[in-house]
Amino acid sequence: LIMSSSKLLAGILVGAAAGAVVGLLFAPESGTETRKKLAKKGTDLGDTVKNKFNELGEALGERYENIKGDAKKMADRGKDEAKDLYQTGKDKAQNFRDEAKPSFS
Repeated sequence: LIMSSSKLLAGILVGAAAGAVVGLLFAPESGTETRKKLAKKGTDLGDTVKNKFNELGEALGERYENIKGDAKKMADRGKDEAKDLYQTGKDKAQNFRDEAKPSFS
């Protein structure tokens, strides 16, 4: 899911960059103006890419923290269940020993 999202994001950004460059190259302006616009579009695109990767990084960080929390909860629950099972076994063994003692009445 994350891999396909990053590929989609990359495809959109490359397409947007290509469209901006083609649009500027065919615009009826001087070379100087076109170069300035290209430089600005490049800067804008760089900022967009940086922001999108930051958002992706934050989303991945949140997902990691959620998974880590879920794993800790499952481990804690497993420990509690193991303790309960151990105690149940210990109690049954004690009951068995108590019932197996010969009575001399």
